[in-house]
Amino acid sequence: MAQVPAVPKHIRARHLLRTQLLGKIDPTSEMVPSERAALALRGAAVRKATPKQVTFLLPLVGPDHVGDWDAVVARLRSTLDGFLAQDRSDWTAAICCQVRPDLPDDPRITYLPFTDPTPGNDKWRKLRQLSKALPDLTSSPGYVMSFDADDLLRQGAVGEMLERQEPGGYLVQSGYVMDVSAGDIGVADTRSWSAPMRKPFWKLCGSCAAVYHDPSEPASTAFIAEMTQHEHRMFPYLAALAGQPLAPLSRPSVLYMLNHGGNFGARRGRIGYKTRFVQRFKVTDDATLAEIRRDFGLETVGPTMR
Repeated sequence: MAQVPAVPKHIRARHLLRTQLLGKIDPTSEMVPSERAALALRGAAVRKATPKQVTFLLPLVGPDHVGDWDAVVARLRSTLDGFLAQDRSDWTAAICCQVRPDLPDDPRITYLPFTDPTPGNDKWRKLRQLSKALPDLTSSPGYVMSFDADDLLRQGAVGEMLERQEPGGYLVQSGYVMDVSAGDIGVADTRSWSAPMRKPFWKLCGSCAAVYHDPSEPASTAFIAEMTQHEHRMFPYLAALAGQPLAPLSRPSVLYMLNHGGNFGARRGRIGYKTRFVQRFKVTDDATLAEIRRDFGLETVGPTMR
């Protein structure tokens, strides 16, 4: 199963207009499964309960698809260390893979075996399996965030989500992109007068959306299962269509690492422009770099930053 193509922007705009302004929640014949799931969730009118935790869904590439499994597991461990370092303990993480990696001994971290032998890229099938398992992974309403197993979460991000209690969830609008091979870090954020060509983080990285989820509502689980079959650029649109608009987190909250030798995007030839992005919007202030090192635990990740 391949990634589901994005819906063209002009069609997204038309569907949002039809739903938000005209109040129509019946799907049209041209809508894809994710849009239908979004309208079903909107129609369910889920009464938002207080989110109790954040659940991270991590599809992990299998050892048969990589040249250095130990390096993959080491990067996963850095990602999990970022969760473990959070000042709030109200989170869980589930990792789906063909082989169980070496995981921290923590009851909040779960392994889901993946046995589908279909050849090709299996990331999207793993995300569907993780999403469908949500009623078993969590029993309370909370936020669900698909997270790549080589990205890093900033200290305090879980706390901000649970303290603000945004009803629809959160979007990582600002974040960092790190070229591990060079040790440089660039800022991803909305455009400004001084940076008219900059892109927000959610357009660059899949670890970008924490969506409100109620495990007792089947439409909520079905929506996340369909949403995560798309590229991340679709996430804000689908959340809005579902009646769960995403609010930006208050500061750069995720760090996306490039050129570490195992990026999925490199296999599709899609890393070059992101490498150039890092250089164009590179962080040069020493105090800011020190803060990034501290908050993301970068002292033990990659080469020393210059």
